[in-house]
Amino acid sequence: MAVSIRLDEDLEVAARAASKANRRSLAKQVSYWADIGRIAEEYPDLPFEVIKNIMQGVHELDEGLELPYTKEKG
Repeated sequence: MAVSIRLDEDLEVAARAASKANRRSLAKQVSYWADIGRIAEEYPDLPFEVIKNIMQGVHELDEGLELPYTKEKG
């Protein structure tokens, strides 16, 4: 379900720039930032890179891009 929200002008300008750089819609960019913020609040010890990698992995799974786990010999 989509809802309309008002953004501060500074946030909107930053989100528009980031959305263009990351090839996302404005709504998807704001949602991405909200997801990062929510995860960071729930797990404050996780570094940003870990959060970003987890989110990328979830999106890859959603797209059916998962790879089977193979145990290394050794």
